[in-house]
Amino acid sequence: EVQLQASGGGEVQPGGSLRLSCAASGFTFDDYAMGWFRQAPGKEREGVACISFNEHTYYADSVKDRFTISRDNAKNTVYLQMNGLKREDTSVYYCAAGYFPSLEPQVYDYWGQGTQVTVSS
Repeated sequence: EVQLQASGGGEVQPGGSLRLSCAASGFTFDDYAMGWFRQAPGKEREGVACISFNEHTYYADSVKDRFTISRDNAKNTVYLQMNGLKREDTSVYYCAAGYFPSLEPQVYDYWGQGTQVTVSS
């Protein structure tokens, strides 16, 4: 059974940091690109960052220079380090797996359950 278990969300003040993790199982992790997406109420799901199987990375302009995506293939885990968080980063964050890296959610095959990130004072 394919599983993507996201964790690490929580509440943080503006300017703070969080590190999200997504543990994968049930497929060959090393063969897949991984992505982080977010969706807030009333908004479309948007790509945040993605990383290819050979660790090329791509970021949305809104998070570039603040967020870093990485992967540890030995642990079948992808991470999203989020620094300098802003109120507009508040969302449910989802991890996903697909054959090619993309910030378009429709190309991904597997999805996790999401983890809530709240940035507030």
